[in-house]
Amino acid sequence: MEADLALLLIRVVVGGTMIAHGVNHWLGGGRIEGTARWFGGLGLRYGTLQAWLSVVTEIGAGALLVLGLLTAPACAAVISVMLVAGALAHRPNGFFVFKDGYEYVLVLAVVALGLAMLGPGRVSLDAAVGIEVTGWAGGGVALGVAVVATAGLLAVCWRPRPARVESEVG
Repeated sequence: MEADLALLLIRVVVGGTMIAHGVNHWLGGGRIEGTARWFGGLGLRYGTLQAWLSVVTEIGAGALLVLGLLTAPACAAVISVMLVAGALAHRPNGFFVFKDGYEYVLVLAVVALGLAMLGPGRVSLDAAVGIEVTGWAGGGVALGVAVVATAGLLAVCWRPRPARVESEVG
């Protein structure tokens, strides 16, 4: 029973965190328009579409995790969002979160992968309806779908700015 409560705690905290991120991208600060400009600044085309996809993915995956429903696909969504955030927004800043590095997104992605492998526990809708995709299968679904989705998004929508070339003085 302790393991089931621990999995519930992890699901609620990670799911709640994802919901908060989605709501913030939607209604916080610069709202959708500001999120769209930020995504555009990261080199993503179709900023408004990206902003809405981020909102729907984060709120949807978060809600599924809180409920413990379709846990492996929900974990895939979390991992994919974190891969994009890590690669585009945080990787250039190094590891540490206090330098806006990728530490935070790495932890969320790995916790989501671990949750996909362990499953949601008995206190979940997956358990209530008999959905059990755990172990290597759960981890494989989560990581495989996340990597394919991330690669697809970046291939279609990411257009990084060319690096500046310093002209020689002399």
